Amino acid sequence: MPESRPPLKILAPQESIPMIARELSRRRFLGFAALAGGTAVLAACSPGGSGSPAPQATGGELESSLSIYTWGDYDSPDVVSAFTSELGPTVTLDSYSSNEELIAKLVAAQGTSGFDIVVPTGVFVPQMIENGLLTKFNKDLLPNLANMDPAYLGRAWDPSNDYSVCKAWGTTGFVYDKTVITRELATWADFFDAAQNEASGKTSMSDDPAGIIGAYFWANDMDWNTEDPAELDACRAFLVDEIAPHISAFDSYPGTNAIPQGTQVLMQAWNGDARLGLMETSEPERWQWVLPGPITELWMDNWAIAEGAPNPEAAHAFINFSMTPENLALNLDYIGYNVGGKDMEQAAVDAGIPLTDLIFFTPSQLDTMKEQELNDSQTVRVEIWNEMKAAAGA
Repeated sequence: MPESRPPLKILAPQESIPMIARELSRRRFLGFAALAGGTAVLAACSPGGSGSPAPQATGGELESSLSIYTWGDYDSPDVVSAFTSELGPTVTLDSYSSNEELIAKLVAAQGTSGFDIVVPTGVFVPQMIENGLLTKFNKDLLPNLANMDPAYLGRAWDPSNDYSVCKAWGTTGFVYDKTVITRELATWADFFDAAQNEASGKTSMSDDPAGIIGAYFWANDMDWNTEDPAELDACRAFLVDEIAPHISAFDSYPGTNAIPQGTQVLMQAWNGDARLGLMETSEPERWQWVLPGPITELWMDNWAIAEGAPNPEAAHAFINFSMTPENLALNLDYIGYNVGGKDMEQAAVDAGIPLTDLIFFTPSQLDTMKEQELNDSQTVRVEIWNEMKAAAGA
């Protein structure tokens, strides 16, 4: 890479998002009027806002800029800077911490968000398509789809990959400080027990309702997609009344600061973020990663293009650029997640990429991972998330 790189613009996550994010049903996020400054706006999206059609990608000249709204620190700077060096558009990255935040922003903007590429988790894709938040790919501009492992294509939420394609997939576990918690932790029940004991006041959980509510059901070996009101009430009582007083932070990215700086003792974490923290800490032997039993989650984030994207040519070009074998490998190494390319595990081992056991999983481990389903309990789940955060003072 040249020593003088084109500018990479990083926008800090917003301190606040529209109130819709707190009350949003992931399944029914457009069935009502969103409130903006006390005034109701249209409940259905009108891409472009004024009714004018959004530009579509045809393979023409690339625009001069590209805006990506994605999860924090989720793209190799080498890939981003190489894209600008080789193809021209300057890239701006903005980040969110949950799918709720992403969807709230797109709903509120009604096709005028200014974002080109977004990275929703797979189970959200059908509703985003149905409600006009995503634009269909011109797959003629994505020849590097051929480099993707068929196992990660054709998922149930978008069987023909017309609107989305795997960006990365992973799971959720936790990391703990072995100098404080001297017993072995192996399950989600162990996580909650330690949170109430050795790690009380020094425990963080993800700032994401799926992982927080999911952990209760995983700990109890229950279907985490349940709609049973009694089971959800029991979850609420446990998390809000028993666990929240022991939680010191809701942090989706403990690998960035909490692990390297040792500010927490017990941290719920996505596998790639945990890997980042273990690589960044000066005391790797202090920390233990756990893929907890008996159940945990499997999620897949996806490249997609926002409806009304102002730079559709550059958006297609960036997604295609990210799917070259070289750039898939760079992103895998940087973010620590399986990015869905063909034949990557052995290549990663051969290349000496560290901690590949936090990137690739065995068949028996995969058997414990269950995908989220969207259903009518989502509003209740977001309510539990907000009540737990309020009870913890976060």
